[in-house]
Amino acid sequence: MVPFAAAGLAAFAIAALIVLLADGPDRWLRICVAGFLVGIPGLTTMIIHDRHRKQRRSISHAEFREN
Repeated sequence: MVPFAAAGLAAFAIAALIVLLADGPDRWLRICVAGFLVGIPGLTTMIIHDRHRKQRRSISHAEFREN
């Protein structure tokens, strides 16, 4: 899920840049910035979840090795 969250952050950043350069409505820029800022905690949550999932798998499945 981490790549999807990173892609979402990139999409909001690019959209904000386009709105800023095209002199779009301020409301659209605020939406893009809000989407980016809300995505950051989501990304960190997914990174932590993936890290813990690797640890849980290595405990529950002996044949699984964590790199």
